This record gives sequence, C-alpha cells and structure tokens, in this order.
Amino acid sequence: MWFAGNAILPQIQEDWALPETAIAHVTSLVMLGFITGTFAFALLSVSDRFRSTKVFLISSLLGALFNLSLIFLPESFAVLLIARFLTGISLAGIYPVGMKIASDWYKGNLGKALGYLVGALVLGSAFPHLLNHTRSQLPWSFVLISTSAIATTGGLAMFYLVGEGPYRTQGAKFQPQKMFDVFRKPEFRAAAFGYFGHMWELYTLWAFLPIVLTYYNTTHSTTIPVSLWTFIIMAGGAIGCVVGGYVSQRIGSAKVAFLYLSITGIFCLISPLFYELPQELFLAVFFIWGVAVIGDSPQFSSLNALTAPVAYRGTAITIAVSIGFLLTIPSIQLLGLLSKSLDLKWLLFTLLIGPIFGLISTRPLLKTGQ
Repeated sequence: MWFAGNAILPQIQEDWALPETAIAHVTSLVMLGFITGTFAFALLSVSDRFRSTKVFLISSLLGALFNLSLIFLPESFAVLLIARFLTGISLAGIYPVGMKIASDWYKGNLGKALGYLVGALVLGSAFPHLLNHTRSQLPWSFVLISTSAIATTGGLAMFYLVGEGPYRTQGAKFQPQKMFDVFRKPEFRAAAFGYFGHMWELYTLWAFLPIVLTYYNTTHSTTIPVSLWTFIIMAGGAIGCVVGGYVSQRIGSAKVAFLYLSITGIFCLISPLFYELPQELFLAVFFIWGVAVIGDSPQFSSLNALTAPVAYRGTAITIAVSIGFLLTIPSIQLLGLLSKSLDLKWLLFTLLIGPIFGLISTRPLLKTGQ
C-alpha cells in the first residue's frame, strides 16, 4: 500500500488537476502518517498490550480501507493527501510490528531474518508499479483494489498462519524523556546516524524513479516502460536485502551496510553521467542502484537494535526509526522543488549528502565487528 498512490499518480494527476509537485506531497504524507503512527503506537505500548499479530491484522485491514477510499471519496488533492496520511498511520502497525514478530521468532541470526523481512517490504512497495503496468485498459482503481486485497490477505495470513513467536517477551518501553539520552552511547549514535544518511536517499530515489525514467525517454526518444522498470529496479532491492543478510553472518552488519552505502554514494556522485549511457546500460546501472539502496536497511536496523542502550532500547529504536523516516520528508520535498528549476539529470546528485553523512557516521562501527 505504501506506493500505491505513487503508482497511479500519473493517471489521476491530469484528471484531478493536481499540481506538478504532487509526487513529493503524496509521498511525504505517507511518511508523516507513518511517523505519527509509530509514535502513537510506542506511547500507547500497543505491541505489548495486544497480540502483535492481531495489531498487524487490524492495521492491514484499516490500511486497505484507507487505500481503497480514493475510489469512493470526492476527487480532490486534499482528499488524496488525507487518505495517504491515514494509510501511513496504518503502516506503522505493519512494518515495525512485523519486525517485532520476526524478532519473536528468531532469537539469533536477526540480520538474516530482517534481510528476508525487508526484502518482502521491498517487493510489496514495488508491486503497485507492476500492477499499474499490467492493468492495460483497466482503470487506475484496479491498482488500489488489488493492493488492498493483497494487504488484507497478508494480514489474515500473519494472524492465522504465523502467530506469536516462541521468543516473545515484554518489549522495552518508550520513554519520551529519554529521547536525547540514547544518543550519548557512541555505538548507537554511529548506527543511528548511518541509518539517517541511508534514509535521506532511499525513499526519495524510489519516489522519483518514474520521473527519472520518463526524463530518459524524453531526452533519448526511447520507449522504456516506466511502470515496469520502476518495479524491476525497486524489486531488485529484495536481492540486496537477502544477500546482505547472509553476508552479514560472515563479516558483520556494519561492513555490509558500509559497502552498500559506498556503492550508492558513488552512484549519486556520478549519476549525471548515467543519462549519456545507452538504454541497456542505463537500466542495468539503475538496477544495481536499486539492489544496493535498500540492501543496507536491514543491517542498519540490526545495528540499531544491537547497539541501543539496554535500559532504553524501546525508546532508542523508536526514535531512530521516526527520525529516519522524518528525514525523508525534507529530502523528497527538496527534490520536488529542484525538479522545477534544475536539469533533471542533476536531481539524484543532490542525494549525495545522505550517503556521505552515513558513511562518516558508520565508519567507527567497522572496528567493532558488529
């Protein structure tokens, strides 16, 4: 459901008279909803007070409803933004809760387990673009109906087929008064700041992939199927997550995260040159970028959990996730503004600040063996 609004945006942008910067606002409102939901769930200790799989199911059903609401509500930009915001709140009961359920099932090898979980997140995030490509003459509502149906199925599967894990324990409480204290621990600060740099790049790249591919088509008179290749590039990240999870068992999560972030930093730096490549090489480079840009995410999540102060672990993980997603909003908004005044081939170059900050921050962890 995360990118369902993005996938159908080109179809409804003209019909609903949406502004040119709609892509940035639609993506940002999902993020803002997710952040709001994450804080609310943490403050209310929802995952501890109720069965995690039940929370997952209810959130999936509510998210499916909000996602589907665009078909029935009045056609306006405000309605679109509100619906995406509410969908984002629902996602707070799916993604973080899903990670908790995974940790309840896997006492060891968490980096590998999270590699599979985030890989599934990647496929789910990319899937609306595939639906948009394959819908042919069907209306854009097909994408919303399909993603809502799949979300409902996923919630039911989690509740009835997965259940609570054997290592389920009382989660660490969220203590707002300790939000700044958690960063006093150097190892956690390094992991969290590395994660922040990663997040500055990730969702902005995903959000602007259709614009980048369309720009290449326009400047080269090519006919790259934009929705299909947006799906392929994003979905390639599942490979990066799973492979990174296995490699982390041998060399540690910090080295895997550092390697992936180095690759994407180099790609940001030389991205203006990509538009001079022939179509096949252009698509191949962006596929590799798609593999690497999310491959470090499960490893940063594992590092945050491992290095968080034990007494404030719940607070540390909650604030790291919230700040990470909060940073995606200025990143997305910045590119939305720049897209109106800057040659689009320089757009992704501006993401370089994220990998640079992340690499500098993560480097101390390379010596710890984590």
